[in-house]
Amino acid sequence: MVGLIAYAAVAIFYTAFDILAARGAFYTINVLGRAVFRGLRDPGVLLLPVPLDFTAIFWYNALHLLLSLAIGVIVVSLVREAERNPGHARVVVAVIIAGFVVTVLAVGALTGPMRPVLPWWSIVVANGCATLFAGIWLVRKHPGLWGRLLSPAPA
Repeated sequence: MVGLIAYAAVAIFYTAFDILAARGAFYTINVLGRAVFRGLRDPGVLLLPVPLDFTAIFWYNALHLLLSLAIGVIVVSLVREAERNPGHARVVVAVIIAGFVVTVLAVGALTGPMRPVLPWWSIVVANGCATLFAGIWLVRKHPGLWGRLLSPAPA
């Protein structure tokens, strides 16, 4: 569920981002799908209308969902570890924060040529939304989790 929520948050963010930028709801996912599955590399093309490639959109969505689900499983496993061993809670929080930073940097590095249409701030905000909404679900699902993760380690 954590991965599904994170996936949906990013998808909704970029749909709204593209609509507000007057590019069409599937612009970003279309460009990312074309880059990953069709080898689109010329950033100059990004400034022109790009026809929708529904196959690339489908496969990019599938890849994004798969990665989000995998990250969700990892995060839930880490949270479970923190709940079983409260002394590990601080390390778990640090690993989750580091995972967020690594994810943002990896996406940013992989999308460098697309920076004119995929700015850094959007990558940070999209992943921040994913983390926030998935985190809210986790905290609601596990009452007291927030306090346990942030409490000082037992002596």
